[in-house]
Amino acid sequence: MAKTLQPWATSPLPHEAAAGAGEGAAQRAGERAQEAASLPRLLLWLSPAFPVGGYSYSHGLEWVVETGAIVNAVSLGDWIEDVLRHGAGRNDAIFLAHAWRAVAAGNAAELFEVAELAAAFAVSAERQLETLAQGTAFLAAVEAVWPHPALAAFEGKKEVAYPVAVGACAAAHGLALAASAQAFTQAFAASLVSAGVRLVPLGQTDGLRVLARLEPLLVTVVRQALATPLAEVGGASILLDIASMRHETQYTRLFRS
Repeated sequence: MAKTLQPWATSPLPHEAAAGAGEGAAQRAGERAQEAASLPRLLLWLSPAFPVGGYSYSHGLEWVVETGAIVNAVSLGDWIEDVLRHGAGRNDAIFLAHAWRAVAAGNAAELFEVAELAAAFAVSAERQLETLAQGTAFLAAVEAVWPHPALAAFEGKKEVAYPVAVGACAAAHGLALAASAQAFTQAFAASLVSAGVRLVPLGQTDGLRVLARLEPLLVTVVRQALATPLAEVGGASILLDIASMRHETQYTRLFRS
């Protein structure tokens, strides 16, 4: 005869349920407090004024504009959406998350694996320059002003990809992962819009319209990236890679990539 489970055999007692709910609420409150405390530092680190030279890179956008494929705010937004969904926008958020977790866990071997993979995913010389130069500059600035023992893992490493540097520094200083990934991805999208405004050219209001259009996608990209294993990193931004390679031989250039 099958044994019948009593209700109390599978359901928590009232006081246990209340305790669990209380713990969950306390954890969520702690996470919100951590995110709020992270905001001032992230706004500083990922502002256009931070000395990483982000204004000098277009991520291949300059060549695309020259071909006539981007002529207005709509086509600029279409291009950046593809970069976020299928290119460096998605991948860099994944690399940042895994670098953050590696530093938080004190796992230097995993951190170096993420760093090597992030550098390898920059398929053109200019893309490698873009991510490695910015990452190295970011790490140097943070170590000069906000030194931390956890960042000693990078000693002897000449170059580091930008998302890895940001993720590692954020974890070392206790900045929230979700907030760090969101701020980084938002800053990346904003830099592309800024380049587009200068190249097409567009008015500042058109640039704001593109950023407003990208808001929901940025949240989605980051949420998905935080749940993606490192083994599933990848993309399908073939035209973006071609644009970056073509930019290397572009006759007249304002940007380094």
